[in-house]
Amino acid sequence: MANQNSCPDSYVTWLQCLACGRHHPPETSFLLCPECGPAGFLSVTYDYPAIRRRWPQSALASSRERGMWRYLPLLPVSPTSAPPPLVVGGTPLYPLPHIARRFGVKELYVKDEGQQPTGSLKDRASAIAVVRACELGVRTIATASTGNAAAALAALCASVQLKAVIFVPKTIPPAKLAQLIALGAHVLMVDGSYDEAFDLCTVACQRFGWYNRNTGLNPYMTEGKKTAALELCEQLGWRVPDLIFVPVGDGCILGGMHKGFADLLQLGWIDRLPRLVGVQSAGSNYLYRAWQAGPGHRVEALAPCTIADSIAVRLPRDPTKALRAVDETGGCFVCVTDEQITTAIKELARLSGVFAEPAAAAAFAGLRACAEDGALRAGETAVLLITGNGLKDTAPLVRSLRREEMPTLVAPRIESIERIFGDGTG
Repeated sequence: MANQNSCPDSYVTWLQCLACGRHHPPETSFLLCPECGPAGFLSVTYDYPAIRRRWPQSALASSRERGMWRYLPLLPVSPTSAPPPLVVGGTPLYPLPHIARRFGVKELYVKDEGQQPTGSLKDRASAIAVVRACELGVRTIATASTGNAAAALAALCASVQLKAVIFVPKTIPPAKLAQLIALGAHVLMVDGSYDEAFDLCTVACQRFGWYNRNTGLNPYMTEGKKTAALELCEQLGWRVPDLIFVPVGDGCILGGMHKGFADLLQLGWIDRLPRLVGVQSAGSNYLYRAWQAGPGHRVEALAPCTIADSIAVRLPRDPTKALRAVDETGGCFVCVTDEQITTAIKELARLSGVFAEPAAAAAFAGLRACAEDGALRAGETAVLLITGNGLKDTAPLVRSLRREEMPTLVAPRIESIERIFGDGTG
């Protein structure tokens, strides 16, 4: 099996096990702590004093690099490695003052990751995977996905002519499957759930020596996802928001956001962490239930049943980082229904112009749920992390439309328009 953790010429010092605290050298070949097994999730640690000395904020301010690679000293790749040609990162941050007033907060922003090359935040992790695989001389990268991570990997691999092997459940939305086919990935449709696809992908990577992009196992994928936090903070002029609402399935994005802010705190570029709010669907809410139960309590893994396919998992693969992200920032988990999610898709689109897929719209549904519970405070700044574009999966929205929301059929004559709008002055 290829060594998936070698990190030449970077500022990486070691991989720390989040269970036992042991440090492992970055050139190790395992993805989990060998002493702790399945619970031994690893976190990438950097030489923060060296980065502070050689990479001041002023250097970043003068950088002309676009996207996530402007944060290269905080990434686990060699500075001499060429990034893929697709521009990943640099997604817009939109202020929404009218919605902020409605929910009683001082400021509200939307971080629109739907503007990534393949329409989701998952491009950030896949960009790291492609560079890491090239550094290691591995020509095939594999991942299990409900669609977004798969499309991200397929596109980034296509951009540098690496082979992508994708394991997807047979329930994958047609639009996401079309992306994979167009991008030339080798798609393996598993007759089973996402969880089964994940396990099969892991075994296949071990068997064939493929680079394993699965974020729930590969600690370096968190480093790609964390760039959304670095970017968000820079866009706010290094002001730390009070609340960030993050859709949660496996918990990898939530863990990545926490890691990004923790790195900035280590550098002294910020003085506190934002409260992270993990939003789960009621039909796939393992982490919500685990957080409510508290440490040491056993939680049953239930088959997911939700329209939000991107956050539909039976057993989250990165629970440790997700739960730590909430606990260490004083945040919380929120649970929303499919009905609340479909309402959020339409409401967010009509109030902001941002069209979110169901999983991404869960962030807005979580904001509304917190507002209704009186959990938002006046004077606070909140951010919605919109993780994927609505064009990824339109079927749930279409199914939810009421009769009055459907298009109006008109004859091709002006009289038919006049009957609807009168003289047009209203």
